[in-house]
Amino acid sequence: MTPTTEAVDAVAKTSVPKTKSRTKQNIGYWKRFGPFYIMMAPALLVLLLNNYLPMLGSLIAFKQIEYTADSFIQSFLDSKWVGLANFDYLFSTTDAWTITRNTLLYNAIFIFLNLVIGVTFALLFNAMRNRRLAKLHQTVMFLPYFLSMVVISYLVYAFLNPDIGILNRIVLPWLGVEPIDWYSEPKWWLIILPIINTWKGIGYYAVIFLAAIIGIDQEYYEAATIDGASRWRQIRSITLPLIRPVMIILTLLQIGRIFYSDFGLFFQVTRNSGILYDTTLVIDTYVYQGFIVSGDIGMSSAAGLYQALVGFVLVLLSNLVIRRISKDDALF
Repeated sequence: MTPTTEAVDAVAKTSVPKTKSRTKQNIGYWKRFGPFYIMMAPALLVLLLNNYLPMLGSLIAFKQIEYTADSFIQSFLDSKWVGLANFDYLFSTTDAWTITRNTLLYNAIFIFLNLVIGVTFALLFNAMRNRRLAKLHQTVMFLPYFLSMVVISYLVYAFLNPDIGILNRIVLPWLGVEPIDWYSEPKWWLIILPIINTWKGIGYYAVIFLAAIIGIDQEYYEAATIDGASRWRQIRSITLPLIRPVMIILTLLQIGRIFYSDFGLFFQVTRNSGILYDTTLVIDTYVYQGFIVSGDIGMSSAAGLYQALVGFVLVLLSNLVIRRISKDDALF
């Protein structure tokens, strides 16, 4: 059965207005939101050039770079593929277990201390009645965050110098303890490095948690006070549950970089002392030293890709676990 001419004309007449209305909707959408896309364009361009385009360099991890051409790009294109050879070289050494263990152990300690001590200080700042004094404390705690690890390394050296350091010259003799050669005994750095990292960054995390606490509606506390809830009960039942999403997000972001280390902390602060490598050598410093000694850019790229992939998988797994426990608190 074939459609009549009148039926075809009727369908055409009804489809034209729909097409025109869609076109008008698209024009209206771009008139309304077009300026925002234009404003976003520079940031998107920077993100593309700075974050996504360099990801092509991950292919170096599967190549053996030989500098035979006039430009690095030509050397990259002419280099031969070696598969997973760079990864085999990275993890076939006896140091593979040591650097992986140290990286994971230190970062796990850092994440725990940043969360617990950061929340604790945020609660203390929020409980201070003198706001000027509270802001002074926040500023003093936040100041170390802006210091370079090079500066901090010299501050630490002033304390730990075996001959003229403050600890060996003043503190330990006053306590009746024999001087310690800090840069020759690895066991002490399991305590020293977490203390330095926490001292440097705790102000940053405390301010973030404090901002989350300040954003809580005060009516919750007023209602709890009327019901006779103590300050500690208010913290447990109101403050901590309401800042839990911020705590989870910051923890997930840190877990994503659990295979990365603060290069300055492990290289500058320890003064790259070889005798401390058993407790201070991490993936970043190991790759740096391997690259300086051998100039093997393929191995360095393999280590970077390995760190990125493991961090990405850990974020996905951590977020999956959180979604199973509380879907509303998951990052995505």
